[in-house]
Amino acid sequence: MKEILEGSHAIAESVRLCRPQVIPAYPITPQTHIVEALAEMVADCRLKADYICVESEFSALSACIGASAAGSRTYSATTSQGLALMFEVCFNVAGMRLPIVMSIANRALSAPLSIWNDQQDSIALRDSGWIQLYAEDNQEALDLHILAYRICEDHEILLPAFVCFDGFILSHTYEPVEMPTQEEVDAYLPAFTPYQRLDTKDPISFGMYATPDYYMEFRYENQRALLRVKEALQKYGALFGEHFGRDYSALVEGYQLDDAEIAFVAMGSICGTTKDAIDEMRAEGRKVGLLKIRCFRPFPSDEIASALSHVKTVAVLDKNISLGSKGAIGLEIKDALYGSSIDVYDYIIGLGGRDIRKKDIKAIVDLAEKGSGDMFYGLREELL
Repeated sequence: MKEILEGSHAIAESVRLCRPQVIPAYPITPQTHIVEALAEMVADCRLKADYICVESEFSALSACIGASAAGSRTYSATTSQGLALMFEVCFNVAGMRLPIVMSIANRALSAPLSIWNDQQDSIALRDSGWIQLYAEDNQEALDLHILAYRICEDHEILLPAFVCFDGFILSHTYEPVEMPTQEEVDAYLPAFTPYQRLDTKDPISFGMYATPDYYMEFRYENQRALLRVKEALQKYGALFGEHFGRDYSALVEGYQLDDAEIAFVAMGSICGTTKDAIDEMRAEGRKVGLLKIRCFRPFPSDEIASALSHVKTVAVLDKNISLGSKGAIGLEIKDALYGSSIDVYDYIIGLGGRDIRKKDIKAIVDLAEKGSGDMFYGLREELL
């Protein structure tokens, strides 16, 4: 059934359909509408769950740990400084192999203070061991939450996931979405069956102290599980297509890419603007395409190398910056294409919510054709 919903409310409805049993949450712009809507659902008995009002984001994810370790399907949401406050706990969640799903309404990090969108917050946690999925539009954001639970709770995976979508650009925008029914989601997503849980009758411990003789093996197991996510995403993404008609089995997705000579690489809502710009450039006879990254962790290096093997030039659109180096996506793309003859240029763009328009995308093509890259695009020189 098609509905016109604000992105945050569409995500809240999606989470409700997943039947989370415990929701610890703390409000922070621009994700507040999600947890606000879920609180109303619990109060109105539309969702049978324990909703825990906590005093900070650190406490929210800490409460998720306790709930998940005790065997409950658990959910939370955050953004920006809230995610930064969770930093320590994020590593604990992944290390304890707890399949928690958390929405990230991507927002710039301070300082200076900004409430607008870029992807620096989730990118900063790329090494924490969480699966990272990025949505282009609100339909994809809605769907990826359902898919994330199916992947995370697989006993061969047992890892947490960020479902990332651009703050305000998606979270506060009304779009038509196809909302599945509870019966449809129940048929796709089984009830949570924990691999192991805290039980007084059969005591175990999570997150124990590890000496140097044991620590490395734990990290190795985390790495192996995260790499298995690729196969799980392909499997459950295809199954999602069978149930709902929208296939998410691809970790990356091409647009006008088959005969492209210049390819953009991007993730998130910028992909929609890029597609519109590509359509206009194609009408002018320019062979330009897009490779959209849906799954950033684990990083799909092989899939990217295969998809881009025929292009001459790659222009990476990075809504983040690894200060002192380059954009995180650009660094990964250069690694994936190492040894090839493809020119890769990295453009830092849209930080702190600066608008990215079709004319900007076209201008970047011109820069890439001239061999000019690895730059902050759109700097206001008069402010420097």
